[in-house]
Parts: sequence; C-alpha cells; structure tokens
Amino acid sequence: MGIFTLPGRADMHFDFVDLRLLVHLADTHNLARAAERLHLSAPAASARIRNLERDLGFPLLYRSSQGMTPTPAGQSFVHHARLVLERVQHLAGDMQEYGEGIKGHVRIWANTTAISEFLPGALSTFLRDYPDVNVDLKEVLSVEIVKGVADGATDIGIVAGNVHGGPLEMLPYRDDRLVLVTAMQHPLAREDSVDFARTLRDNYVSLPTSSAIHMFIDSAAQALGGRIKLRIQVGNFEAACRMIEAGVGIGVVPQSVARRHARSMAIAIIPLNDPWAERKLKICVRALAELPPFARTLVERLMTDVAAGDPAAGDPAAGEAPTLSSLRRA
Repeated sequence: MGIFTLPGRADMHFDFVDLRLLVHLADTHNLARAAERLHLSAPAASARIRNLERDLGFPLLYRSSQGMTPTPAGQSFVHHARLVLERVQHLAGDMQEYGEGIKGHVRIWANTTAISEFLPGALSTFLRDYPDVNVDLKEVLSVEIVKGVADGATDIGIVAGNVHGGPLEMLPYRDDRLVLVTAMQHPLAREDSVDFARTLRDNYVSLPTSSAIHMFIDSAAQALGGRIKLRIQVGNFEAACRMIEAGVGIGVVPQSVARRHARSMAIAIIPLNDPWAERKLKICVRALAELPPFARTLVERLMTDVAAGDPAAGDPAAGEAPTLSSLRRA
C-alpha cells in the first residue's frame, strides 16, 4: 500500500492510494470515475476521503450536485501528491534500470532550440562514452524548466531568455536570436529588420502547438493583443523552412537554424527588433557540486562543446566561451 508519515506529526500519515485517489478526483470531479481508476468501490473511496479529512482536521473537497472539486487545502494536497507520485515513478524506473545494468540516469529539460540545435551532438558522444548511463530528455518552456529544476523534477535544465533562477545556479551556455524567415519574394524580405507586430497579419508556418517555441511565440503575439495565424504545423525546423521557401507562410526560428538552412534554401532572414528575440541560453542546476559525477561530466561536455566551437551544435556564441572554473552563481 505504501504508507509514510509526515515528519514531526506521528499522527499524520498518508498512503499512495489516498494520494492517487485525490489526484484522480481533481482530474475527474467524479467519485465513481476516480474510484474506478483505482479499482475501488465508490463507498470504499468515499470512506478513504472521510478518514483522510478527519485525520487532517479540515475538508479537502467541496461536494455539490455537479461533483467534487478541491478546496484550497485540497488543491495544495493534490499539488504535492502529484510531486510525490512523480518521484515514486522515477524511483521505480531508476531501480528497474539499475537491475538491467544501468548505473546512472540524467534528466534534462530543455527548450526547442537546445534540443534541436545544440544537444544532439553532445548527447550522442556522451551516451557513446557512458553506455551505462541513460538520459531522459524533455522539451519544456523555460519558466517551467526553472521550476522543474527547483522542485527536483529534472537534474539539468537549459533555458532561454530573461528567466530568473532564484537560488539555482545558472551557467552561461550559448547565445542565439530568434529571427523572421520568409520566402525571398515576400515583401518583408526587403526589410533590414522588422517589429514582430507587423508579422501578425501574415500566415505562419510553425512547429506543433505543443512545442516550447510555438508556445513562446504565441504568448508574444497575445501580449500584443494579437494571435498567430497558423497556416500549417510541421515536425521540425527543416520542414518549416522548406514550407516557408515554398511561400506557404512565414516563421520565427532560431538564427542558427535559419543560417544553416539558408545555405541550401531560398529563404530570407530578417532580424526582429523585439527585445525578447535576443536570447541567451543558460544551463540551470540546483547545485553543480551536488550533481552525480556522470551528470557533472555531461555539463562539462556541454561547456566544452561551446569552448571548442562545436560545428555540429550550430553557430558558437560570440566571444570567449565560459569555462566551468570561470562560472559564478547568477
């Protein structure tokens, strides 16, 4: 069942069935459906909730004819329950991998640019040199990456833009801009630079709406009171540039992407005037010294690639690349 006691409160304990039940109730607002997901009867589930609320001394749920919704205390309970269950899932996965001979597991959350442009080369050599270490790579918005690192949901984050890391260590990684890409015959192709607001009248070629870069650009449009006129979604930057070349629409992509594909495609690259287009990528960790040795090695590999001007990782940052010995807490 998995029962654990809250530190300092010997009379307050939880089991994982209760945690899962509250999470399912928050998702479904229906006791019967939540109980069914856990293979419980509705009366048994109801009794569990009553006992839990009795032990806590306050209600976790509002009851109405429309169903059950969490109280403020219930919302906090569900938030922490999700974190606990996620950690348990990671624990089970890691233990299974150790049983299969895996000696380490590194979790990385990164933005779209880092995943598509900078990480493939570094990760391929790292995984080749460390066959007993697995990497879990996930594309996430920068603000969520910082929270994930702080909460322990991921070991290493790579973020872009002016994201405040608080007590986290923010290590300078790479510089990259977001630029507008159009077909050569597009009217904006003749501009030296352009405000993002002027582009909102055109059709857009975009990566999937679930991608971090699309969500970032869409939020920039909403901040201006507009919306992206999405004409087509494609799976990667190369496909996006080919659609743009064909005149399907325009797009906003990292400058390193645009420059690479401009060598073989008839596309125009126009700088964006907006401050958010200038992006500094940073590696984000809770504490570099506290990472497992193989995770620290991976961070060192990433920094070494920058220092060496790794051609497989896109355009290197201008100026002298930072080294681990020169890094300071941001």
